[in-house]
Amino acid sequence: MLVKGRKVGGGRGEEMAAHYAFSPLEDDVIIKHRLLTRTTTTRGEPPLKKLQKKFTSFALEIDKDADNYSDCERLYKAFLQEMNTFELPLLKSKAVIDANLREKENFNELQEDIRRQILQAQDDIEDLKKQLEESKIERQHKEECEAIRRLIALQPPRSETQKIISDLEKEIAALEAENTAGSRTLELRKKQFSLLLHVVDELQNTIEEEQKSLAEEVRISMEEHKNSMEDAFGGSEAMAVD
Repeated sequence: MLVKGRKVGGGRGEEMAAHYAFSPLEDDVIIKHRLLTRTTTTRGEPPLKKLQKKFTSFALEIDKDADNYSDCERLYKAFLQEMNTFELPLLKSKAVIDANLREKENFNELQEDIRRQILQAQDDIEDLKKQLEESKIERQHKEECEAIRRLIALQPPRSETQKIISDLEKEIAALEAENTAGSRTLELRKKQFSLLLHVVDELQNTIEEEQKSLAEEVRISMEEHKNSMEDAFGGSEAMAVD
C-alpha cells in the first residue's frame, strides 16, 4: 500500500513538499505489478491466480486418458470466461493509460502555450513599462510647458513692455546726457578752480613781495632816521664845545 504524507509551507506561493514511503521507481514497479496481477488490498484471491487455477484445471483435465470431453469443454469455457474477465480490466487500464498519455500531451501543449503566454506577457509588461515612463516624461514636459505658459500669461503685453523699454531707453539717454553735461561742468569747475588757485598763489606771492619791500622800506627809513638823529646830536655837542 502506498503511504503518502504532505506538508504545506507557511509562506505564500511556497510549493508543497510531498514525502512518499517508496521511491518513484518502486512506485512504478508496484503499480505495474498490481495492474498485471489485478491485486488489491480489499479483494480476496488475485484475478491472475484465479486464471492460473482455471488453466491448470483445464490442462490437467486434458491430460487425463478418460473420456472427459464434456468436462474439458466446460473447463475450457470457464477458462475463456476467466480470461475475458481478466482481460477486460486490462483493456480498461490500457484505455485509461492511453487517455492519460493524451491528457499528458495536451497538458504539455497547454503548459508550453502558457509558458509562451507568460513570456509574451512579460514582454508586454516591459513594453508597457517603457510606454509608462515615456508617458510620465511627456506629461512632465507638458506640465512644464503649461507652467511656462502661465508665467508668460501673467506678464504684460508685448506692446506695453516695448513702451516701458522705450521709456527706459529715453530716461537712460537723458541721464547719460545729464551725466555728460555734469562731467563737462565738473571739468570746467576743475579748470576754474585750478586757475583760482594759480591766481591766489600769484596774489600771495605778490603780497609777500610787497610785504618784504615795505619792510625793507621801513628798515631803510628807520636807519635814515637814526642816522639823522645821530648827526643832529653830534652837531649839538660840537657847538657846545666851541
